[in-house]
Amino acid sequence: MYSFNYVKVKSLKEAGELLAAHPDAKLLGGGMTLLPTMKARLAQPSHLIDIGGLAELTGIAEKAGRLVIGAATRHHDVACSGVVKKAIAALAYLASLIGDPQVRNLGTLGGSVANNDPAADYPAAVLGLGATVITTRREIAADDYFQGMFATALEPDEIVTRLSFPIPKRAAYAKFPHPASGYAMAAVFVADTADGVRVAVTGAGPGVFRWPEAEAALTKKMSAAALDGLNLADDDFNEDMHAPREYRANLVRVMAKRAVTALQSGNK
Repeated sequence: MYSFNYVKVKSLKEAGELLAAHPDAKLLGGGMTLLPTMKARLAQPSHLIDIGGLAELTGIAEKAGRLVIGAATRHHDVACSGVVKKAIAALAYLASLIGDPQVRNLGTLGGSVANNDPAADYPAAVLGLGATVITTRREIAADDYFQGMFATALEPDEIVTRLSFPIPKRAAYAKFPHPASGYAMAAVFVADTADGVRVAVTGAGPGVFRWPEAEAALTKKMSAAALDGLNLADDDFNEDMHAPREYRANLVRVMAKRAVTALQSGNK
C-alpha cells in the first residue's frame, strides 16, 4: 500500500466536510471492496474517512409499508433480521448469499450500493424492488440511481444514509455465484409490487438492469413458462475466462425461472 490519512469521524456532518475539503478522499464502511482495491494500487485516496461506526447510519425498521435500512448495516444483520425476513424475505435471503461469513460480518448495504459493482447482489434488490436511495442531500429513485459499471447518481461529497424499500406482495432472488468469489455470474430479482412486476438482473452485464420483456410477460402470467422464448439482448454482456456472453444470457433465463418458481412457492 502507500501512506494516507485515516480519520474516524463522529458525525455525518464531519464526514461531509472532510469529503468537500479533500477531493481524493474515500469513505470507509466495511472496506470489503475499497481495501483490496487499494492493496492492488487501483485506488490511492488521500484520506480514508471511516463512517462504519456511526449509529445514525445503522438500524432496520418497518415504517408505513416500507422497510428502511441504515447504510452502515452489515450484510449479516440484514440476513438475520426478523424484521427483514417478515417484510421482504427475499432480501434477507439475498444478503445471506453475499461473499463468505467474514465479508457478511464486515460489508455494509450502503457500501455495496455506493460502489455499484456490476456483479454485486444488493443492486438487484434495490432496482428490483424500486427502492429509494436516501443521501445526505436528497432521495434518489432506484431507476435513476444506477448508471452503469461502478457509476451512480451520487455527487462526489454525497453520502448514502439509508435505503427505503417498498414492501412487495411477494419477491424472490436466484443467483448463480462464481465458485471462488461468490459474486454473481448472473442473478435475477423478481418482485410483484403494488406498481407492477419488476425484474432486475445483476452479474451478466456492465451493470444492474431491468428486463422489460420479462416484466411484461410475468405481468400477464406469473409463471416460469411465461419466460420461454423471450428476447434478451446480450451484445454488451460480460465475457471472460469464466463464461462467454451467450452462457451468461442463458444463466439469466435460468435464474429468472428459478426466481419465479420460488416466488410462486410462497417466498416473499
